[in-house]
Amino acid sequence: MSALLSPPPWKPSSVVPQPRKWTVHEFDRLGSLGCFEGRRAFLLDGVILEQGPMDPPHATGLALVDAALRAIFGVGWLLRVQTPMHLDPFNNPMPDLAVVPGGPRDYATVHPTVAALVVEVSDSTLHTDLTAKAERYATAGVADYWVLDLNGRALHVLRDPQPLPAGLGATAYRTHLILGPGDSVAPLAAPAAALLIADLLP
Repeated sequence: MSALLSPPPWKPSSVVPQPRKWTVHEFDRLGSLGCFEGRRAFLLDGVILEQGPMDPPHATGLALVDAALRAIFGVGWLLRVQTPMHLDPFNNPMPDLAVVPGGPRDYATVHPTVAALVVEVSDSTLHTDLTAKAERYATAGVADYWVLDLNGRALHVLRDPQPLPAGLGATAYRTHLILGPGDSVAPLAAPAAALLIADLLP
């Protein structure tokens, strides 16, 4: 007769719950399923974050920047408004506006990973735009990054991405200019085309 086997004594697990990091492809898949319908979600370091609803000043600022840049960047450039940008496997910041080389069909099967210029229009997100997002854009090699500060009525121009001290595995912008309504700026990719900051502000 066979002896009955007793289960081993129960021991508590030493493994503690860990946050789950989402990839850019999983994030995009959730979006395609309608999980973010009516929401302004983006992905930073595998964490899904959500902004509040877009208010009229933000929408107007975005439209003004879009119109100004479309007048500068012609054939050979594509302006993408609030569409995915896969900086790396865990970062899809969904920039307000990105100027990328090529045309629409160049991105029929892949999202861009870098841009000649990225612009974020900021009302309630200024701190995130100038810190967490800036670091990710710099690390991805975006040479020209602008943040339009609607409340401060200024344009932050961040350039010259440089690696942070060894071991941190990230990059930050070494140049940070703050331009007022009476100042002008030209994109690095279109140095002859100066834009008046006042024309970008609602």
